[in-house]
Amino acid sequence: MPLQSSAGSTASRSVHSSEPLRDSFLITYTHVIYALHLISVIMGVLGAATIVGSFLLGIPSIVAVVMNYARRRDVAGTVLESHFSWQIRTFWWAFLWSILILAISAPLMLVMVGFLTAPAGLFVLGVWVLYRVLRGWTSLRALRPLP
Repeated sequence: MPLQSSAGSTASRSVHSSEPLRDSFLITYTHVIYALHLISVIMGVLGAATIVGSFLLGIPSIVAVVMNYARRRDVAGTVLESHFSWQIRTFWWAFLWSILILAISAPLMLVMVGFLTAPAGLFVLGVWVLYRVLRGWTSLRALRPLP
C-alpha cells in the first residue's frame, strides 16, 4: 500500500515511486522504532529504574531516536513523517519534563516534600510516555497520521 501524505490527501504517493517495497521497509522501520521505545518502557516497569529513566537513558530508546533522525528525510511528505515527529517529540518532551520535575523537587527535598513530588511527577510522566508510545504504534498499524 503506497503511503499517503500526512496532510491526508487522497493521491497516493510512494516515498520513492520507483521502489514500492521501500514503503513497506519504512513502515517496518517505524514499527521497530516503536518496539525499541516500548522495550525501554518495559525495562523501566520491570527493572530498578523508572519508566522515564529507562526511556531517556536506555540504549533501546537512544537507538530509536538516532534511527528517527537518520531516516527523517526519507519519510518527508508521508504519513510516517507525523510518526517520526511524534516519536522525537515524545523523547525530547519527556527529557525536558523530567528535568523540570527534578529541578522543582530537588529544593523541596530540604523540607521532605520533594521525596514525594519527584516520584509522583516521574510516575505521571512515565504514564504519559507509555500512552504516547501505545497511541503512536496503534495509529501506525492503521496508517493514520498523528498530530
